[in-house]
Amino acid sequence: MADQLPGGGRERGRRRPGRRPPGPGARGGGAGRGGRRRFRRLGGAPRPDGGDRARIAVVQPGVVAGPDSGDRRFDREEELTRRLAGQGVDLVVWGESSVGFDLGDRPDLARRVAALARETGAEVLVNVDARRSDKPGIYKSSVLIGPDGPTGDRYDKMRLVPFGEYVPFRSLLGWATSVGEAAAEDRRRGGAQVVMETGGPGGGLRIGPMVCFESAFPDMSRSLAADGAQVLLAQSSTSTFQQSWAPEQHASLAALRAAETGRPMVHATLTGVSAVYDARGTRVGPWLGTGASTAHVYTVPLADGTTPYVRFGDWTVYAALLVLAAWAAGDGVRTLRLRRSAPAPHAPPARTAHGSPARPSR
Repeated sequence: MADQLPGGGRERGRRRPGRRPPGPGARGGGAGRGGRRRFRRLGGAPRPDGGDRARIAVVQPGVVAGPDSGDRRFDREEELTRRLAGQGVDLVVWGESSVGFDLGDRPDLARRVAALARETGAEVLVNVDARRSDKPGIYKSSVLIGPDGPTGDRYDKMRLVPFGEYVPFRSLLGWATSVGEAAAEDRRRGGAQVVMETGGPGGGLRIGPMVCFESAFPDMSRSLAADGAQVLLAQSSTSTFQQSWAPEQHASLAALRAAETGRPMVHATLTGVSAVYDARGTRVGPWLGTGASTAHVYTVPLADGTTPYVRFGDWTVYAALLVLAAWAAGDGVRTLRLRRSAPAPHAPPARTAHGSPARPSR
């Protein structure tokens, strides 16, 4: 059930996400405040951005199978999204493969999502899994749709799941399609990551979308955070693993990416588990489990600052390994020196065959 504010309105006193206006004492701030700013510039821990919040809705339709599942899933997502009207939402996120048709071939679907954007007052981030009408091949694409239709912001998935979305060395391993659920046709890769901006100039929310498997790669979330994303997003579908531990494990990856980058992260799925984490990797609101078919609004605290990982990348990991190796080497050297400097153990005198101590010959 969606998270509704009293009276169905916007959160009291809430500012739309964007640049925080300077507060009292912004000029000539004290040494403590200046020191904290310098610490953040050097890669200190991000902090909540002065109370700024974004209200982000996750739409999880649940398992929809059988004939015409693409149309019926869209109908369910439309129904759940319509319930968000009047709840002061800044962004609505649908899961991976939430739209199974190219919007160029099905402009009626684009119009229906645009109508939802007008009803809710928020743009809708969908994920299109279809053969594109403007270029050859099948792509998985995050597409932002506003009240007037697609905004032009589009991200094509770059890192594809082996066998699930393409078959490596298909000429040798193509037989896998006959014994499992390997992709009958390879999907195409995108060429670059994209940071999208919702809303009007100066008042929008900068979002960094990823698709499913990509949340396992810390370099992708780092790149989006470095490019200015305020919120990281992963659109996913783990319906193939519905009765296993995989949905929970996949959702937990978002906590790692959030803590690494100091940016909140939204993990939105078709069939669960959906979850949201703040900039410290702490869960915000409830998980939406694999049995849920619902829409939920999360109030997500934004953060500023830059983590060491975003600033320095994998060098932070390499440096940690170097320190560990140096410590282990130093400890080994100390142990070896102690063994060499220790006195030889005292040996008892040798005895003859009759049991008396041996005497040197006269």
